[in-house]
Amino acid sequence: MKTKYIFASLLVASLTFTGCEDMDTLPEGSTVTSSQKEEIGQQDPTKIAARVNAIFAQFNQYMPNAGALNAERHNDIGYPSVMLFTDTNGNDVVSDNNGYNWTGNDLDYMDRSQTSLECQMVWNDMYSIVYASNNVISGIDPKVEDPTEQYYLAQGLGARAFAYWVMAQLYQFNYKGNETKPCVPLITEKNMEEAATKGCPRATVQDIYTQITTDLTSAIDLLAKSKVKRTDKRYISLAVAYGLSARVNLTMHEYGAAATAAGNAIKAATAEGLIPSSYAEASKPNFWSSDEQNWMWGIIVSETDRVVTSGIVNWPSHMGSMNYGYANYSGGRQINKELYDAIPNSDARKGWWLGADLKSNNLTEDQQAMMTNYGYGAYTQVKFAPYKNELETSVNANDIPLMRIEEMYLIKAEGEAMSGQDGRTTLINFVKKYRDPSYSPAGTDIQEEVFKQRRIELWGEGLNWFDLMRLNKGVDRRGAGYPNSEMIFKIEPTDNVLLWPIPEVELQSNQALSEADQNTPGNTPKPVADNK
Repeated sequence: MKTKYIFASLLVASLTFTGCEDMDTLPEGSTVTSSQKEEIGQQDPTKIAARVNAIFAQFNQYMPNAGALNAERHNDIGYPSVMLFTDTNGNDVVSDNNGYNWTGNDLDYMDRSQTSLECQMVWNDMYSIVYASNNVISGIDPKVEDPTEQYYLAQGLGARAFAYWVMAQLYQFNYKGNETKPCVPLITEKNMEEAATKGCPRATVQDIYTQITTDLTSAIDLLAKSKVKRTDKRYISLAVAYGLSARVNLTMHEYGAAATAAGNAIKAATAEGLIPSSYAEASKPNFWSSDEQNWMWGIIVSETDRVVTSGIVNWPSHMGSMNYGYANYSGGRQINKELYDAIPNSDARKGWWLGADLKSNNLTEDQQAMMTNYGYGAYTQVKFAPYKNELETSVNANDIPLMRIEEMYLIKAEGEAMSGQDGRTTLINFVKKYRDPSYSPAGTDIQEEVFKQRRIELWGEGLNWFDLMRLNKGVDRRGAGYPNSEMIFKIEPTDNVLLWPIPEVELQSNQALSEADQNTPGNTPKPVADNK
């Protein structure tokens, strides 16, 4: 029997689960009945709370697609897989294509086959979040007055908006100028039952963004009224909802709205006690715990989670340098050499990577010795500390950042500059205070300068791809320091190879889709000379 995906597994899976652990496997062949829908509307708050937890359980999974893929892949870890794939697709997270690198297909764009395992993982991972979010939304009256249920409903709306925002930029080019083009199937609580039986066509880019902005507007309103405080940073706070709105408006080139939302996010985050990391804090390895004062939102990982007890099937294993994992053998991840060279020595972030001399001023003597002993090459990252800062630990229980307050300052600066306001001052004040006291932006193009600052500040956090797409940058790996000459590409921003295809099994299972609905394949990237 043919393996089935969203419409035969995720969207039509049973809705009668009682806890987040039930989301680990989604049974095939079940249907949403009228009695189940009635039960959803009448369930008690503890059941709704379990459904909310199920949303965020989707972000941190051990091989969630093993059954669908008929394969166990060590890069199959939920949303961090999407982060790894997209960062590797770009030109700032450099790595060697060798036997220990689980992102080789992302380096050479073999992941763009509609039968690739990566193609299937991305689709399933994102729609799993949509599915879990719809389960929460469908069980709460949109006019609810209870503060706790308002908070729960906002979690579903915010998470669904996030998932569609990610997919909108993977399956179609940027919003501006592509509003009427096909994007992805739009599944909400209103059409889940119909989609399960009849399938669902691709919605337009405009339709997807309309749903995203509607969801976020509602989430912000609900969180502002509810005033329920989250128990930890896996959940969406008012600051995070504003932050998501800032991202979305930036993607839509609604720059004034982006600046306003980012300002609101900063204000709300500050009220939570969140502030950017200081120059001193940025001058050492960090980024391993959501308790850090600059994290707004993150994936919370426990030592008992299966991704951790597996030892190596987790994000730090692939991304880390100073913990035990695949990076010890693959050579780790490096920054684009050209970008590294553009960082002034006075910038604390220069030490987030080894220099050409294989040293970093941000490291202690022991940390430096470990990096040297493992033979890591120039420009290897030391931004992400190991769990509890314990060198060579095999307990890879690092939390994973999804949003930091620093990003909001950069969105605010770009949004202001692009809408006729003084974004330059916002940018200078931020960088001088927190990262480089000697900072002075080069040139007058603030949007381009913010792009450079985002490349540095948010390196390795799964966000760069969205900048490449919204700014029509394409991919240019020349001069970046890629060790494999066959991975040096210059991909034009209009090349369809940048778009992910719909998985073949989805086209076969979704009655409302056919091969004619597939994204037109792009050009297979061809290596170019390593010079500009």
